[in-house]
Amino acid sequence: MTSAREQLIELIKDEAVFHGDFTLTSGKKATYYIDMRKLSLDHRAAPLIGQVMLDLIGDIDGVVAVGGLTMGADPIASAIMHQGVARGEVYDSFVVRKEPKDHGRGRQVEGPDLNGKRVVVVEDTSTTGGSPLKAIEALKKVGAEIAAVAVVVDRQAPAKERIESEGYEYRFAIGLEDLGLSPQ
Repeated sequence: MTSAREQLIELIKDEAVFHGDFTLTSGKKATYYIDMRKLSLDHRAAPLIGQVMLDLIGDIDGVVAVGGLTMGADPIASAIMHQGVARGEVYDSFVVRKEPKDHGRGRQVEGPDLNGKRVVVVEDTSTTGGSPLKAIEALKKVGAEIAAVAVVVDRQAPAKERIESEGYEYRFAIGLEDLGLSPQ
């Protein structure tokens, strides 16, 4: 039987890699686009994502919650939370809004109280590292301790160096070579 990671790689190759001319969130031009939202919200792929990401972060001590900047991180965090329960591991999830709410409690970070708690910032795919770093900025304001940044697919772009230069560990589950793609 193939592993969850191997099954996920095949799904990404078959259903989430699109070739053409694209502009990434970073503004960078690309000849292919990896649409992880197509899979992170798919009933077949979400459990695989949760399993693969649990394997990726399972050795990080003391982590109580996972999440990141809405929208890319939300289904990833949810998949980790649900697959964690299935394995008897407890991870809560949180959502970081792009901006604080202008009503209600005015929160930018939604979910459990993270003051003094170790968290992993997750993302579906990262190019520049901007989304995880924006999430980290908001998380530090609520007192969270950032244990690592973990992404499903690394685009072999500046994200890793940028996040590590800010002093955070960067992990990824799947690289471009796993998908038969070259860096752009």
